[in-house]
Amino acid sequence: MGPAVASRVPLLVVGAGPYGLALSAYARSQGIEHVVVGRPMDFWKSHMPGGMYLRSGCDWHLDPAGDDTIERYLGARNLRPTDVEPLSRDAYLDYCAWFQDRKAIPVLPKLVRALHYHRRAGPCFEAVLEDGDTIAARSVVLALGFRYFAHVPDTYAALVPSGRLVHTCDLVDFSPLRGKRVLIIGGRQSAFEWAALIREHGAAAVYLSYRHPTPAFQPSDWSWVDPLVAAMASDPGWFRRLTAEEKEQVNRRLWAEGRLKLEPWLAPRLAHGTVRLFPESRVIGCRERPGGELDVTLDDGTVLLTDQVVLATGYKVDVRRIPPLAQGNLLGMLSTENGFPTLDEQFQSTVPGLFFTSMCATRHFGPFFAFTVAVRTSATVIGSAVKAMLA
Repeated sequence: MGPAVASRVPLLVVGAGPYGLALSAYARSQGIEHVVVGRPMDFWKSHMPGGMYLRSGCDWHLDPAGDDTIERYLGARNLRPTDVEPLSRDAYLDYCAWFQDRKAIPVLPKLVRALHYHRRAGPCFEAVLEDGDTIAARSVVLALGFRYFAHVPDTYAALVPSGRLVHTCDLVDFSPLRGKRVLIIGGRQSAFEWAALIREHGAAAVYLSYRHPTPAFQPSDWSWVDPLVAAMASDPGWFRRLTAEEKEQVNRRLWAEGRLKLEPWLAPRLAHGTVRLFPESRVIGCRERPGGELDVTLDDGTVLLTDQVVLATGYKVDVRRIPPLAQGNLLGMLSTENGFPTLDEQFQSTVPGLFFTSMCATRHFGPFFAFTVAVRTSATVIGSAVKAMLA
C-alpha cells in the first residue's frame, strides 16, 4: 500500500526505479519529508525480459549509507555473489523489493500526468496524478530513467510497414515469435541478448544487422568506474570541469567496456544455426509480400525474408517526450541542450527546485548516470541540495 496523498510536501520524487529508491533512502536518513510517486521498478518489470542478465556485478547497490547492499541481501539468503553472477533481472528486482522494505520506503503507485510550476505564494510545483489527485511540493526530482526515451530512427520508421517494427524495450514477451523469422537492427549487448532469448523461445531464424564489426565476447572491466563515481558525491562538478578532450577520453573508455564488448556468457547461446550475423551492414529497403512476409534488403544486396523487425537502437534523451512536462507549463521555462536539461552542480535545472537525474544527467555529469552505479552519488548530491534549500 502506498502513502496517503499529501496536499503539500517539501520534496516530490517522480519515479520509483533505482534512482528514485536510492534518493528516498537518503532523504529518509536526513529527515526530509517526501513522497515517491511511480510504480516501483516498473520499467525493469515491464520493459526488460525475464531471462535477462545485468552486466554489472553485486557492488552496484542502491544504499547511499552502504548498509543494505546486494551482498547483504544475498547473505540474508545464504548466498554469495559468485552464486548469482551474472546477476539476473529477477534477482535484481528481488533485491530492490528487499531494499524498499528494509528502508521502509512507501511509494504511491501512480503516474504523474502533468507537472506545473506556480510562483504565487512562493515558488511551488503542482503534480497532477493520473486519477486527478494533486500533490504540491517545494522541490521535485524527476528520476525517470529510460522510460520515455526509446530511440526509433526516422529511417527505419519510414522503411518498415506500420506494426512490423518494435523497439527492444517494447518486446519482452517472445512467445509470439515462435517459428517466426526475426531481424534485429543493432549490434551491441541488448541486440545480442535479445537474439539469444528470441532463439531460445523457438524462433525459426534470427538475423542481426549492424554497421560495425562484431564486438568481442570479453568480460567488461568496470573496476575503475565505481571509485570514480563515488568520488563525485563530494565533487559533483568533476566531469563538467574536464576539457572536451578529457570528457571524450572518459566517454571512449566507458564505450569500450560497454559497447565494444559482449558478455562471454552470451557466446554459446548464439552458436546456433538459426542465428546469422551481418556485421558492417545497413538496412536500405523493406517490401511487404502479399502473404505478409517482409523482404528486407541490406546494402550488400542480401535479402532477408522476415516476419518481425526489432530495433536495438538504444535511447536518446529529449525532455519534450516526458509526459508530465509536455502536459504541464514547465517546458517553456527550461533551458535545454540537444534535448538534455541544463543542470547545475547539484542536478538542479534552470527552474529553481526542479532536479533531473539518471539518463537526463549524462550530458553534465558523464555517461555513468545511464547506469545504476551512479544512484548513490545522485541521491547524496541531490538530497544534500534539497536539505540545504529547506533549512
